[in-house]
Amino acid sequence: MSNPTQPTTGRKLTLVVLGLAAMITTMLCAFALPSLHSGPRRVPVGVVGPEETTKALRQSADGDAWDVRLYPTTAALQTAVKDRDIAGGLAVTAHDVDVYTATAGGPSATSALTALGDSVAAQHTTRATIHDLVPFTKDDPRGAGLTAALLPMIFGGIFPVLILGSVFPGHRGLRTRITGALLFSLVAGAAIAAVLQFATHSVDGNYWLTALGLILGTAALSTTLLGLHALLGMAGFALGGALMMLLGNPLSGLATGPHWLPTGWAALGQLLPPGASGSLLRSNAFFDGSGAGLPALTLTVWVGIGVAFALLADRRGMRPATTRAVSAAL
Repeated sequence: MSNPTQPTTGRKLTLVVLGLAAMITTMLCAFALPSLHSGPRRVPVGVVGPEETTKALRQSADGDAWDVRLYPTTAALQTAVKDRDIAGGLAVTAHDVDVYTATAGGPSATSALTALGDSVAAQHTTRATIHDLVPFTKDDPRGAGLTAALLPMIFGGIFPVLILGSVFPGHRGLRTRITGALLFSLVAGAAIAAVLQFATHSVDGNYWLTALGLILGTAALSTTLLGLHALLGMAGFALGGALMMLLGNPLSGLATGPHWLPTGWAALGQLLPPGASGSLLRSNAFFDGSGAGLPALTLTVWVGIGVAFALLADRRGMRPATTRAVSAAL
């Protein structure tokens, strides 16, 4: 006699295998495709110089790679770089070409802008002088610590959901898990900022500003995954974890700067918590908060979504208890 559970088991096994294969394929696409098509994409740069020179440079450089903007003075261009309005710029005179960069804002864009400056200088039979207005720290000139901070933040969203869920399971423990996730974000964000600033010396900005950004980023990741887990179970948690790890991580642009990814990928990456967290960390740690508004707003929205999912699950979980209480009273 055949076992009636075998067809169901076979279907489940098939779905699991296909799902895992789809996840691996998505991971490959998310990691490989943006890298294969990476390069400068409408990187905003400023130009200062004689009218004929700046117009010629704008006509030759402005396009898919660069978004060339004219500035009246070198001081205005430098201010725009420090405020993150542009990634860098060129100041061209009859005898000199000065290149102003912000390596901490995006190393890849800095390299490409330096090459552009060398090309312009060669046309004027001179040499380009590089001025890095916002460099990485002396102890971490390549920004390795900044790049390495993203994975701990992502895992900082994954681990609390699993551990808090096992310690405080079920509907009764949901509100405790929400409180625990927020408290964890507070402690973990401050700890990551302390390590980056005082242990590895990867950042040298205002510690509390950096810590606040990391707290918000960790909270966005942990509450979103917790809310998905509470509302949809392990399927929701797996979906959220895959979204953050397989898409959010490679599309964050933390190592290169968001302007180095293809336009659509870059926009998607900055809308996800890892990308917004990386941009907020960069702004707070190196630019005194300039450009922090949009990523901070994005992360706040994610926190709201995660808490809303959790509260919805809490309300849904209260209904069976209320029904049982009424039935018992009758």
